Amino acid sequence: MSLFKENYLAMVRNAAEGENHMFRTYFVEADGGKINALADGGLSCAAFVSAVLYLQNPALQSAGKAPWLTSTHANVGSTEKDMERNGWRQIEELRDGAVITWEQKPGGSDGKMHWHQGFYIGGDRAVSNGSNSTLMPEEHHATYGGNRKIERIWWHPALDD
Repeated sequence: MSLFKENYLAMVRNAAEGENHMFRTYFVEADGGKINALADGGLSCAAFVSAVLYLQNPALQSAGKAPWLTSTHANVGSTEKDMERNGWRQIEELRDGAVITWEQKPGGSDGKMHWHQGFYIGGDRAVSNGSNSTLMPEEHHATYGGNRKIERIWWHPALDD
């Protein structure tokens, strides 16, 4: 495993160690006022995923490779569009370091249908923001013990090195 991939996976795993309130707040203007678009962690999965991916850009660029994301994002749809524009492709099988998008389910504080996103770390384990539980990054079974279907698996060729 390359040092790049090892460092990337270490960042993902370490995010789920202990309390991590980093992805709980992002204010936007809406309906004539200010709201927390991340609902105090209830809608933070894409913010977590996109931040980790975006933080890999300097290491990629210093190795002469293209960045993984143009910016961080607050929702799964814009994260996936940015990933695709930057060389991420869908694959069929889980691989260590892949980004997972799970099926839509009611979630967060608004009760609306939401995609969920996180990282596969191997051994049937994943790390994602605990949008319905801890409200911070946590490690869990890759399919939540068979309770949430994986819709898309994303892979970037830089992880092949």
